[in-house]
Amino acid sequence: MEKQTLLEMAGTVERITFRNEKNGYTVMELNNGEELVTVVGSLPTAEAGDELHVVGTWTEHPSFGRQFSAQIYERMQPATSEAILLYLSSGSLKGIGRSTAKRIVETFGKHSLEILENDPDRLSQVSGISKRKAQQISEEYRRKQGIREVILGLKEFGVTPEEAVRVYRVFGPESVEHVRQDPYCLCVEDVDLGFQRADAIAESLERPADDPCRIRAGILFILQHNVNNGHTYLPKEKLLTTSAALLSVAQQMVQEAFDELEREGSVITCLVRGCTAVYLPRLYHAELFSAARLQMMMDYPSQPIPGAEVAVDTFEESLGIAYAPEQKEAILAALSNGLLILTGGPGTGKTTTLDAIIRILKKKGEKVLLAAPTGRAAKRMSELTGEEAKTLHRLLQVEWDETDSPVFARNEQKPLECDALIIDELSMVDISLFEAVLRALPVGCRLVLVGDCDQLPSVGPGNVLGDLIASEMLPVVQLRHIFRQSMQSLIVTNAHRIIAGEMPLLNDPKNDFFFMHRTDPQEISRTIQELCSTRLPATYEFSPFTDIQVLSPSRKGELGTIQLNTVLQGVLNPHASGRKELKVNGRLFREGDKVMQVKNNYTLSWEKEDGTVGDGVFNGDIGIIREIDKSASLLTVDMDGRLVTYELETAAELELAYAMTVHKSQGSEFPAVVMPMYPGPKPLYYRNLFYTAITRAKQLLVLVGTQQTVRMMVENTRRTRRYSGLREFLTGEAVYHEEA
Repeated sequence: MEKQTLLEMAGTVERITFRNEKNGYTVMELNNGEELVTVVGSLPTAEAGDELHVVGTWTEHPSFGRQFSAQIYERMQPATSEAILLYLSSGSLKGIGRSTAKRIVETFGKHSLEILENDPDRLSQVSGISKRKAQQISEEYRRKQGIREVILGLKEFGVTPEEAVRVYRVFGPESVEHVRQDPYCLCVEDVDLGFQRADAIAESLERPADDPCRIRAGILFILQHNVNNGHTYLPKEKLLTTSAALLSVAQQMVQEAFDELEREGSVITCLVRGCTAVYLPRLYHAELFSAARLQMMMDYPSQPIPGAEVAVDTFEESLGIAYAPEQKEAILAALSNGLLILTGGPGTGKTTTLDAIIRILKKKGEKVLLAAPTGRAAKRMSELTGEEAKTLHRLLQVEWDETDSPVFARNEQKPLECDALIIDELSMVDISLFEAVLRALPVGCRLVLVGDCDQLPSVGPGNVLGDLIASEMLPVVQLRHIFRQSMQSLIVTNAHRIIAGEMPLLNDPKNDFFFMHRTDPQEISRTIQELCSTRLPATYEFSPFTDIQVLSPSRKGELGTIQLNTVLQGVLNPHASGRKELKVNGRLFREGDKVMQVKNNYTLSWEKEDGTVGDGVFNGDIGIIREIDKSASLLTVDMDGRLVTYELETAAELELAYAMTVHKSQGSEFPAVVMPMYPGPKPLYYRNLFYTAITRAKQLLVLVGTQQTVRMMVENTRRTRRYSGLREFLTGEAVYHEEA
């Protein structure tokens, strides 16, 4: 976004038009003495009647004129009785309505706010206010004043008002002093401003580089950074060496800081295969609990379905089919053991097997619930089985605590109401979500876990499916037989060839798998644009918005998703008169654009046309921008029938989705997939990523590029090494350090 000169404005807030209470985003009318100005931004404590000094920039709306986008603001005490009355009448203070506000101002005039703060007992002189109510009103006023003072006090450190509210929630009125004493307190999870920003603040306060607070925060930062890379722990030696290098301090000082973190319980260590593993507590307990719960399910399994073999034979006869031996083994395992991992590649009959398990269980009177980690995966599960499937978050009834962190209403105290739970796409489920599922399982509930062990692991921490299979402690059935009708698809055939280390068949123009030889990146890009805009829509009637998906191994480069999205937006949804646009953090969005949510946001609200409402939009959800309101900096996105309104701050969680990385495509299927094949960073061009991309295509797959790149990906067997301990907890090889 172009840099603009910051401007200043002062005035009185006449009206709050809109406010998101969770993040403080506000639209208001400000009287600057000459005109009413629409001001938008993160203004969490501004209220009607406030005298504000705002700093920001002007933006222009084609229909409604100018609006002022505030970046920072400062509240000045209302000086006149009229301004105080407007403020107290706004409803911002609990216990004061319009009539009460009027009586307070009539009694105390311009001293009303001073009385509220310093002499609340005098409020009881006002008709209708008891001493108890006067105390409550004063406490609420002082709380709001405290937030304002924290916002103002932290402004010098570059902390935004929204961030300052988070700091206040954790540290209260003493927040500014707390930050001055220990800037690294801003790294705690409920504030989460990041180590680099805290480090910059500490440097401005001339704190030494070997400050123990800094070293402890740096160690935790490295652990959390690696959690974001999928690890549940780090080897202690690797952690200490990396910390010393990052912080430029002696390793002995890192060791001392680490010992203190361990004593206070901020980290937990245990032996994993002879290595000292260092965990953040929540991930240690997630793996430990998950292993213990699964062990209990194996020790005390659900009751076998009586006459299971006869039921399977009867079901086969009613459908006129014969299950493959592996399928029959899986069905009987689910009916008998109550715990099963079902895995297999495309075309091996996972859906047919699941269908039998569901139908037989329901016929036997059991209540069966179906779930998947993403909305698209749940929708696909519903389409394939004909049964309702929910996202795991919806199934577990996600809620939020006072810090807007997700918690689940379904847990040990309020378990799910079912006899059997079937989860698809388990490879996408991280350890924290898996733990939440196990906590919500009723005693005796059957659990069937379905996934493809050759796909990429979860974006979040852990390697749940891989660890469960590798432990050899749970019943696992792997479907290997490819059925004849599936073998007619080159997508299926080539997926299995790739995972076996063989080159895919590239030269059968009559099938569903095409290779277009191109050697120049610009030529590859032009071909992809043509395929999406004209060739595939004309030949197959595929929509570039709902049917065609471009997948790339990487985000960067000429054939990465960032650049591909820019050029595809230009040909599929170009600038046009009447099509509104909005820039968010340098990204240009237009009405009609295909977009994707790139992080879990549990607080975003949505509404369907039938009036159904809910909260939560999740990483990988795809939608179309239906409307842009530039005057209020709002975007309305249709997420598969759910209308979601984004403010400017939350819109930063959106990206164009004409092209997406293979990692982001997990759990989804698309009628047509187009993929550039041109050399890139070797860590991103490997066999399992290629296999995952191929298996996203339902009807058509087109590779555009060089055969050398195809061969490189097939031959590169590299898998990202994930440090996770679920397997060792299951096998008993993980030992808590005090037991070692």
